[in-house]
Amino acid sequence: MSHLWTEWWAWLSAAMVLAILEVVIPAFVFLGFALGAAAVGLLLWTGFLQVTPAVSLVIFSVMSLIAYAALRAVFGRHKDQVKHIDHDINEN
Repeated sequence: MSHLWTEWWAWLSAAMVLAILEVVIPAFVFLGFALGAAAVGLLLWTGFLQVTPAVSLVIFSVMSLIAYAALRAVFGRHKDQVKHIDHDINEN
């Protein structure tokens, strides 16, 4: 089972499953993990990455964190987007 962590198709399959899960449960969390898994899968597929399973998991973690931070920066709520409510709809 440990050799599965170094197979490119396993990482790309995991990326696809996580991306589909992001569509079902939108929160931009699974998309970060999907991008991290896709990055590791592509690095393994092209041959740039020939590592042990532990190192591939570390690279996945770092890439997922970078992807999540980038998604939060682009799609997250900014300071000027805070909604202020000045009145109650039930007040006359």
